[in-house]
Amino acid sequence: MAGQKKLIEVVMPQLAESLVSATIAKWLKKPGDRVDQYEPICEVITDKVNAEIPSTVEGIMGELTAEEGQTVGVGELICRMEVHAAAGTGIVSETSETSTSDQIAQTASTAPAVEGSMRNRYSPAVQSLAAEHGIDLNQVPGTGMNGRITRKDVLRFVESGNTQQQTSGLMQEERKEAPNSLSSEAQKPQNLSMDPSIPVRHSGIHLSETPKLPKIEIDGYTQGRAEQYIDITPVRNAIARNMRQSVTEIPHAWTMIEVDVTNLVTLRNKLKDDFKRKEGINLTYLAFLLKAVVNAIKDYPIMNSVWAVDKIIVKRDINISLAVGTEDSVMTPVIQRADTKNIAGLAHEIEDLARRTREGTLKLDDMQGGTFTVNNTGSFGSILSYPIINYPQAAILTFESIVKKPVVINDMIAVRSMANLCLSLDHRILDGVISGRFLQRVKENLESYSLDTKLY
Repeated sequence: MAGQKKLIEVVMPQLAESLVSATIAKWLKKPGDRVDQYEPICEVITDKVNAEIPSTVEGIMGELTAEEGQTVGVGELICRMEVHAAAGTGIVSETSETSTSDQIAQTASTAPAVEGSMRNRYSPAVQSLAAEHGIDLNQVPGTGMNGRITRKDVLRFVESGNTQQQTSGLMQEERKEAPNSLSSEAQKPQNLSMDPSIPVRHSGIHLSETPKLPKIEIDGYTQGRAEQYIDITPVRNAIARNMRQSVTEIPHAWTMIEVDVTNLVTLRNKLKDDFKRKEGINLTYLAFLLKAVVNAIKDYPIMNSVWAVDKIIVKRDINISLAVGTEDSVMTPVIQRADTKNIAGLAHEIEDLARRTREGTLKLDDMQGGTFTVNNTGSFGSILSYPIINYPQAAILTFESIVKKPVVINDMIAVRSMANLCLSLDHRILDGVISGRFLQRVKENLESYSLDTKLY
């Protein structure tokens, strides 16, 4: 017997304090689908990260008032759901209504098809991973709700080595579609990450992964020339806005120092294999750099500050924003209270944030509260860079590529491992003297590493 039901209105939640809107990326439920409490109903794209909106009640999905690709303000209606009268509201506003027998019959008729429909509903992160590794998602077993394929399912499929069996066929299909891409040359290194003979450089940016080309729309030909259009995503729009704000409001200055990291290279080579066996992750140079930077900030707290018109606010906690490259943007997840962590702890934070950034599983909280940014530009061979400050922070530091050079030591020439540290600074807050001393302290910290340095 049908019980009393009501329609509730689901609105766009406040996913973060500074968030005013989000874009509906994909609906995971369609009208008539049963929805369990806490089950995701849609995926949204914000100007920081992608996220799923879970249902706070159990019921039947009703009308979808927001379309995929539509940007919706916080508090605006996105859909309606039919729930029992006793159900809670959560992120909804209520309108009373009694369900009809037609609606119940419709729900019953669609229930058996839920598993099949969820099996073929792929999130953007799943589709991205599948494209990167050349995977036919029809071959991937799904362990998610109602057989849905999750990111973990795709990663597990990749680790099993099944992707190599599909590669040749997929490459032939991609060659046929080459006219729609930016360049056929860009598609050649498709299997780079699957070749065990090619070493993987682990850092903030992973070069072993072939970046996904953005979607391009080609306009009609005009005098033999075509124009290409790339849709601006909310993340790219946020990057453009923040970079424009940074260079417009902050008077940038730049300085560089050269560091002898020969002892650091020797130390890491000694410890990396044992650390890998013990911890299950790679010991990167970036972990040692972050420790050196954090200790230098402790000596020069003004580096950990922001401009507030009539005041300079010096932050107590040292929260390091780590620049991590994805296929179409650079994200800056934050290592909270980096000053309380040892080198091993920083290595775990780097690995975790880099992995979750690539998988698209970062939370909004992971992007909040950064006070100083570090970027490992040396991971792709750069020896000199001029970074833009991560607004509203006071400075950003880049760690460039380690290069063997002849160096004069005590009037003798020796081959040493050298690297450049580049610092962009807010000249309203920082001057050359304090910035130079800070860089000198980072240099001293890096050069003081020895075989006796402890990771824990």
